[in-house]
Formats: sequence, C-alpha cells, structure tokens
Amino acid sequence: MELTLKQKTAFGIGAVGKDMVYALSASYVMYYYQDVLGLSASFVGVVLMAARFFDAFNDPFMGVLVAKTRTRWGRFRPWIVSGTLLNALVLYALFAAPVLDEAALMIYFCVVYILWGVTYTMMDIPFWSMIPAFTHSGKEREGLSTLGRSCAGVGSAIITVITMLCVNALGGGEERVGFSRFTLIIAVLFV
Repeated sequence: MELTLKQKTAFGIGAVGKDMVYALSASYVMYYYQDVLGLSASFVGVVLMAARFFDAFNDPFMGVLVAKTRTRWGRFRPWIVSGTLLNALVLYALFAAPVLDEAALMIYFCVVYILWGVTYTMMDIPFWSMIPAFTHSGKEREGLSTLGRSCAGVGSAIITVITMLCVNALGGGEERVGFSRFTLIIAVLFV
C-alpha cells in the first residue's frame, strides 16, 4: 500500500507537535525550575538524571504494551490519543507550577516531571513504532522516517526560536506567568 500525501502530511504534522513538546521540556525545564522558581540546580539535575534512568525501564515496557495491544482502533491509536491528551495536560502542569514552599515544590516537580516522561513515552513509542505497519515497502518506510525526523526538527527549531520571546510577551516581563501561558498554547497546538 502506498501512502497518500494526506497520510504523509498528517504524520509530519504529528512529528512537529511532538517535538515542540519535547523541545520545550528538554530545553526549558531546568531554567524554569532553577532560575524562575528557585530550586537548586543540583536537585533539578538529579531529578532529570533519575528520570532518564526510569526511562531505561519505562520505554521497553511501553514497547511491550503497544505490541500486545489489540483493540478495534488498532495497536497504536489508543496509546497515541491518550498519551497526547495526558502529555498536554502534564506539560501544562509542569510549566504552571503553583506557588508552594520549597519542599512541596520539590515534590511537585519530581511527580510532575516523571508523569511528563511517562505520558510522553505513551505516545512517542507507538508514534515511531507504527511506521512499519503503514507499508511493506522499505523505501517508503525510509522516506516516512526521514519525513518524520525532518518535521520533528522543525518543531524543535520553532521552540528554540520563539519560546523566550513569547514567554516575555505573554507574561509582561513575569516569566512564571509567561511560561504558563506559552505552555498552554503549545499544549493546545500539540493536541
């Protein structure tokens, strides 16, 4: 089966949104929690590192779940839809932290950042895993993978270029407010 332009475009747009979310978290979570909210760099760094260790178990587990999923909507769609919706909510929570004392903020960050990783994995693993299910043509799979990675780069570049401009504009100079408003916009676009 040859993929239509509509199908390829949909896959590419999904990759743009997916990587906008990833780039926002990967590039700005340390800045937000350290410089904007005041947590220590060492604490934030330890949480980020611990999350990567957790991913070493979470990612293969998600791969097994996707492979064993049998629904009327297929193997991938339930995970992509639920993971996208949940990840958008958790992304907003990550960058809209409530005003808390330091100990409560540390707990909040740990819980929300781990949840962000879990929900991101819920849609990321099936997103890339579904490529072989689209077509039996190796050339078309390679082309779709290249398209997805290229579009993902566009999503990442957009975040790199506009984030701080938008945060400052939307927050009126108050970064905490700007990040929450900007993240809400990105979360809606992602969905």
